[in-house]
Amino acid sequence: MGIRKKTNKNPPVLSHEFIIQNHADIVSCVAMVFLLGLMFEVTSKVAVLFITVQYNVTISENEGLPEESVVNHFHHGLKDVATVFFYMLVAIIIHAIIQEYVLDKINRKMHFSKTKHSKFNESGQLSAFYLFSFGWGTNILMSENFLSNPVNLWEGYPHTLMPFQMKFFFICQMGYWLHALPELYFQKTKKEDIPRQLVYIALYLVHIAGAYILNLNRLALVLLVLHCFVELLFHVSRLVYFSNEKRQTGFTVWAVLFVLGRLLTLSLSVLTVGFGLANADQQVLDLANGNFNVLFVRITVLATICVTQAFMMWKFINFQLRRWREQAQAQPVKPKKPQAPKSKSKKDKANGVNGVSSNGADSPRSKKEKSS
Repeated sequence: MGIRKKTNKNPPVLSHEFIIQNHADIVSCVAMVFLLGLMFEVTSKVAVLFITVQYNVTISENEGLPEESVVNHFHHGLKDVATVFFYMLVAIIIHAIIQEYVLDKINRKMHFSKTKHSKFNESGQLSAFYLFSFGWGTNILMSENFLSNPVNLWEGYPHTLMPFQMKFFFICQMGYWLHALPELYFQKTKKEDIPRQLVYIALYLVHIAGAYILNLNRLALVLLVLHCFVELLFHVSRLVYFSNEKRQTGFTVWAVLFVLGRLLTLSLSVLTVGFGLANADQQVLDLANGNFNVLFVRITVLATICVTQAFMMWKFINFQLRRWREQAQAQPVKPKKPQAPKSKSKKDKANGVNGVSSNGADSPRSKKEKSS
């Protein structure tokens, strides 16, 4: 992210600088239009598509019992695109609030350089997001008992029905990573950093949206919680490093957990897709029922996960090598001990006695003899 310089001059309306300075207010007004639409009967049906989670399915566990036995579940569909768009707007607003009221105030006190300023903003935003995602995802895993019985990751596939919290979690995840695209413009990201950011965003969207569409939401939830924990540790360690460059213990702990996280991700993916779904009874492509359990889809999913994990390991190795190289260059060179001056040799002493100094110039005595 670039540094946004605030000036007293008011830029022209609808100019690039005007939009960048006031993008949070503009987006807030757009979001308010959808909220106001709920107040009128004519527009409420359209506004509901953007604000509330769609495709509600009511399941009664036992007929004739009170409403407490009724369970609400949700499945996915095209209407989710509108919901993701609205929560992308919410993510832009929250991003601006964190930037203005937290990160900018810290930046003024710390007086970071331009490079550190950009990285500090990036880590500050992602630390807040990963902390929120990790806490929310862990709560869903514990409430749904996915961790106590790993067989639930593939048993009963296709998992077309999701509880409200799980579906809303995926909606917010996709909304957040979509909001990162306009943020490249709002934050004046440098041109050389844009390709890296685009790859980063695309990987998240492809994996999250792919798992959501293919009804692999349970596996995706477990892997996202694991990934968010590792990434949270990295960005918190980077924030601590910016405050004091001597504190680098967090990077060491993160390096160990990063490798373990990649191994655990591959293990769970192979166990769920390669063994669990491969041994399922229903192995037929059925779009109506959301069943994608066929050999081609399983190979594509595993190949995508393996390539992504290999790419992350390659980036990790390059990061560690660069970090070790910088540490080696930063180590102070020990100064050499000054050598004692060598004593004059017998020949030099003899030359001095004969009237010739050691540097080849005539001594005062030799000059007298020459003049006489």
